[in-house]
Amino acid sequence: MNALQKIGKFAGNTFALWVLVAAGLALWMPNNFTWLGNYITPLLGIVMFGMGMTLKVEDFKLIMKEPKRVLIGIVSQFVIMPSLAFALAKLFQLQPEVAVGVILVGCCPGGTSSNVMTFLSKGNTALSVTITSFTTLLAPLVTPALIYLLASEWLPVSFSAMFMSVVQVVLIPIILGIIAQFVFKPLVAKSVDILPTVSVIAIVLIVAAVVSGSRDKILETGLLIFAVVILHNGLGYLFGYLIGKLFKMKYEDKKAISIEVGMQNSGLGAQLAMAHFNPVSAVPSAIFSFWHNISGPILATYWSSRASKMAKEEEKTN
Repeated sequence: MNALQKIGKFAGNTFALWVLVAAGLALWMPNNFTWLGNYITPLLGIVMFGMGMTLKVEDFKLIMKEPKRVLIGIVSQFVIMPSLAFALAKLFQLQPEVAVGVILVGCCPGGTSSNVMTFLSKGNTALSVTITSFTTLLAPLVTPALIYLLASEWLPVSFSAMFMSVVQVVLIPIILGIIAQFVFKPLVAKSVDILPTVSVIAIVLIVAAVVSGSRDKILETGLLIFAVVILHNGLGYLFGYLIGKLFKMKYEDKKAISIEVGMQNSGLGAQLAMAHFNPVSAVPSAIFSFWHNISGPILATYWSSRASKMAKEEEKTN
């Protein structure tokens, strides 16, 4: 088990590197990876099943103790990133397929990576996990509704079809994962250590599928999409933090809200794009998957070091 934990930790710490390698190979040899496009849905389902296996009752208790903070986080997640996506699509006058792709990733719930980054930043991890859990379970209804509301200006959007997609790749696998906890408890307890590695492999394969399927468009507009993704992610962190400041939250809570808002379940965005739109619409999600696994650790490292300095200063004053 120690070996599995070490492998999982290594995979998580080097996630961005593997995404970059997969994207590079897919650009160089696209024909070797396009077949993966048929497996995006089951790959994301595996990730969500793993999330279901790790969900605990405690992850939902915080909303009873501190409903205000949790609700602020949930509302911020589903207001800030979709609004920023819409504004950036308008500002940069993005092509319809790209604009929809940016909005797709903006309308997705937070990913489990945000929980890890909040922990590393010495933020309120319990708050982060609770917000992720609730936004993920709300995603089948809220995500399609937001996409329908914001993306219909560029391309036709079917709310019902998208609703069913999110139910199939998010809600059902999570429910099955929760059931597995109770039915196969000893086995699940042993397999939890390999989940980070499985998740990394699944997301890396999804990125390779997306990049290989839209190689020419990436080479044509890649820099613009990259700039938009960096702005989207960075502004998400900023506005998330400012929301926490506006409601006079503790420093640890502000960090949790900031990271929770800024980091998205980009795998879901890629799946929805491939299933309902042009493969080009999946490119922003693929780039987001790479970028937020670079920006997140950088921000977490900064906040962690700052928290350590603040703790030392408090010790001196006491």
